[in-house]
Amino acid sequence: MLRSLQIEPEKCTGCLQCEMACSYQAEGVFNPSKSRIKIFAFHHEGRFVPYTCTQCTEAWCMHACPVEAIVINQVTGAKEVVEDICVGCKVCTIACPFGTVNYNQDTAVVQKCDLCGGDPECAKACPTQAITYVASEQGGINRMRAHAAENLPQDNA
Repeated sequence: MLRSLQIEPEKCTGCLQCEMACSYQAEGVFNPSKSRIKIFAFHHEGRFVPYTCTQCTEAWCMHACPVEAIVINQVTGAKEVVEDICVGCKVCTIACPFGTVNYNQDTAVVQKCDLCGGDPECAKACPTQAITYVASEQGGINRMRAHAAENLPQDNA
């Protein structure tokens, strides 16, 4: 059974523990700028929203890559960047509608969430369970769309 990250923004406190855990797992340093998950802060509202790759079924980043450097991990279902193949052209960063594929200047290749090989550090580090690792049908893009639809402004007509 495939699993995915489920994000519940209403539970996020903006503590950045997910970013710290991710950067340490991926890069060996505690540095939020090197994390594959980010916290978007709505300072005026006092709200925080974690966001990362949703591992889209129809992954535009993967289809856009001219050298096929983004492949599907058959165990986790994650769309992963093969650093030895990536040429750093950044086409995938443009193709991603969510802005979750990023260019790493230190390595000259792109980086994105790979679900930590099936044991995501961000979910383990989150003290409020704003990020959990669940069966795919419970999370992902469909849940994001449903959440967005619930929060659309209502017509006053």
